[in-house]
Amino acid sequence: MAVMMQGFYWDCAVKEEKKGEWWNYLNGEIAKLGKQGAGFDAIWLPPISKAADANSMGYDPYDYFDLGDLDQKGSIKTVYGNEAELRRLIATIHENGMGAIADMVINHNSGADAEEVNPLDGKSRWTKFNPASGRFSRDWNSFHPSRYERTMIEGEKFAGFPHLCHRNPSVYTAMFEYARLIIEDLDFDGFRFDFVKGFGTWMIGLLAKYQYQKKDGREFVPFVVGEYWSGPDDIGGWLDDVAKITDGQMAAFDFPLRYKLKDVCDTPNYDLRNLTDGGSVSAARPFNAVTFTENHDMGGNEVVNDKMLGYSFILTQDGYPCVFWWDYYNCALARPGTPHGIDALIAAHHAYAGGENCILHADPDLYISQRGGNESQSGLIYVLNNLGNQWSGTSVKTKWANRKFKPVAWDGKDDAYPDERTTDGDGNSEFPAPPRGYCVYAPVFE
Repeated sequence: MAVMMQGFYWDCAVKEEKKGEWWNYLNGEIAKLGKQGAGFDAIWLPPISKAADANSMGYDPYDYFDLGDLDQKGSIKTVYGNEAELRRLIATIHENGMGAIADMVINHNSGADAEEVNPLDGKSRWTKFNPASGRFSRDWNSFHPSRYERTMIEGEKFAGFPHLCHRNPSVYTAMFEYARLIIEDLDFDGFRFDFVKGFGTWMIGLLAKYQYQKKDGREFVPFVVGEYWSGPDDIGGWLDDVAKITDGQMAAFDFPLRYKLKDVCDTPNYDLRNLTDGGSVSAARPFNAVTFTENHDMGGNEVVNDKMLGYSFILTQDGYPCVFWWDYYNCALARPGTPHGIDALIAAHHAYAGGENCILHADPDLYISQRGGNESQSGLIYVLNNLGNQWSGTSVKTKWANRKFKPVAWDGKDDAYPDERTTDGDGNSEFPAPPRGYCVYAPVFE
């Protein structure tokens, strides 16, 4: 699998004093992150459209077709920049062997220009939108309740924002035009759909399966991942529903695994056997799971201790791992040039983390798994040690007999260098990890 970077955090442009310059700032970092740098395969960008106010992160869209060039809602640029800067950024992303993922907020709007009474229920709401782009003007009939759907049959409302009615042909058409702008004109490579609880799976399925065509005439199928913030059964049901339309094209963020990883990092004496109970998207559907340790929505529920334990897990186990900008940069967890950070784990992921994932051992304090390898990745042994005061390991039976293993990535509460290991004729050897730490061992083929 590949590795994705989430290229922002909440209020990143304002907090880093790069308001209106985030696209330019990212542009200067892409070479360090791409194929010849850290090895990221894709970067997920925040919402690109003009939002309800000048400091907005974009999750309250006002004018979908103003990408930062029209004077409205208190600014010309978005908080990230303008269209030309966004286009340059996407070109740089592609030049460095990465894909660009667009954040799609299509279920709610904000920043309306006027309040109006909905004649269907007599209630007054802010639903009159007259965007300066001249595209996708809206009134009460564009939202719920509407003449096209008086009672909201599918989806949940988000906060107090007006909720788009996709069954209205003008709304439906605008969402297709917006998706085509992103894939065909701006040259993005995929979508991250925000708050997919807010609308029917039929809508996301249709946007995902439209036959997009790039400027050179190539037909293009975008990568698509949805934010369905719930438990594994609910997410699984949503994936099943979308698969009926998309042929399994969709992925979902693995929120259940993320909460387990927070407990691994923050809860003393957390039982590591909880990682084996199958209660995650990646356990049930490894090819439909985007795994993560942290993201921009986790305010108030952040991981506060030993965050590298979480990253070691997602970068060695099943799923499509996503690294959070704040952790990589602001928490300085990249640690380039060392075996102790995210960069070393990304290198291990690409070189070794392929093939079937098999749990070799699990007890309350020790978890050991094996990736069996494939044609391009040689496999690995991953050890996670929950004990805070000692190195810990145990003998396990691997698939490799008489094979030497070298440590390629590790971290914990002890700076000692892990020893190489060698399996016996039956594939057995002991594999330890540092206290409150992890170690990734790779087989050596000479």
